[in-house]
Order: sequence, then C-alpha cells, then structure tokens
Amino acid sequence: MNPKTTAIVLIEYQNDFAAEGGVFHDAVKGVMQSNHMLAHTMDVVEAAREAGVTIVHVPISFSGDYHELNQSPYGILKGVVDNKAFRKGTWGVDIIDELKPRPGDIVIEGKRGLCGFQSTNLDFILRNKGIQTVALGGFLTNCCVESTMRSAYELGYEVITLKDCTAATSLKEQDAALECDFGMFSHPMNHDEFIEQLSAVTA
Repeated sequence: MNPKTTAIVLIEYQNDFAAEGGVFHDAVKGVMQSNHMLAHTMDVVEAAREAGVTIVHVPISFSGDYHELNQSPYGILKGVVDNKAFRKGTWGVDIIDELKPRPGDIVIEGKRGLCGFQSTNLDFILRNKGIQTVALGGFLTNCCVESTMRSAYELGYEVITLKDCTAATSLKEQDAALECDFGMFSHPMNHDEFIEQLSAVTA
C-alpha cells in the first residue's frame, strides 16, 4: 500500500445518518454502536492523514423539491424523499463535526444516487491525483458503500472495504453484505488491519 496513491473515500458521513436527531440515525445507530463505526473511522482518518493519504468525502444532497429525481422514486430513494432527508441547506446534509473536511481534503459534489462515481467527478479526481487504491467506509453498507465498491472494482482500482467503518439499517443486512458480497469486489478488512498495513509501509 502506497500512501501517495491511496485514498480514503468517506461515503455519506452526514448528520442525517451519523448524528443524533438525523433523519435516518435511529435506523443505523444499532449497527454503528455494535461495531464502533464512528470511532474506528476517526482512527483511520487520523492515521491516513499522518501518512499522507488523500481523504475524500462523498456526501449525497438534493434540492428541497428533489427535482433531481424522477417523479415516482422507489426503493431507498423513495425513503429519502418521503422523509425529506439530505436536503441542501439543512443541518442533516452537513458532514458530521467529527469528520469535518480539513484543508487538503476533497469534497465531491453531485452524488444524487447510490454509487459515488455515478453523476460525480470522483473517478476523474482520483485518476488526476494518481490514486490506485481506494479504502471505503460509510453508509449504507449494502447500498451506497456496496455500489461504490463494485464500480471502483470495475474501474480497475485496488479496493479495500473497511468493515467496521460501515453501517446498515440492521445487523442482518450488515452481516450479509460483509460475508457474501464484499469479498467478491474488494479486500475487506477491519480498521486496525488497515492502519497496521499503513504503518508498516510508513515505518
């Protein structure tokens, strides 16, 4: 793992998911608490910054009337619309205080669906910076993280999924994604394994 060609990609660490009072926080907090997701992500980001790894934030956002979506959204995006989540200009759409972007971090604009690459310039930015390895964490494990993982795999990146830096809306969904899908499209590892590998390279 070369820190100069590695990026941590943080998917939707926003108040509507990750903070008390967020629209979907009650749905994910059980998994977040069970795997200490937020604390582990903070540890990864701190170690990555010290090693010179690029930190990339990939939030999702919509206008107040959700005109970016079709008139009859279904599935997860219907849930977003029905619950008025991730609206631009609201507290819910903001990246959580614990992981606020710092100078040198990259914040991707334009995510309107599940995959972090679709409808954004994420691939362009990563390639322009010479990134070859992406390590993914965020929400939801079996939705946006998995969609981004699959795309990164097909785009030719070396993909790492940080298992204990992800959360779904139930332990059943969390475990199914980690056990059945992630190994097909990435190198799944816990945060301490990633930090250990990073430390070995920079020692």
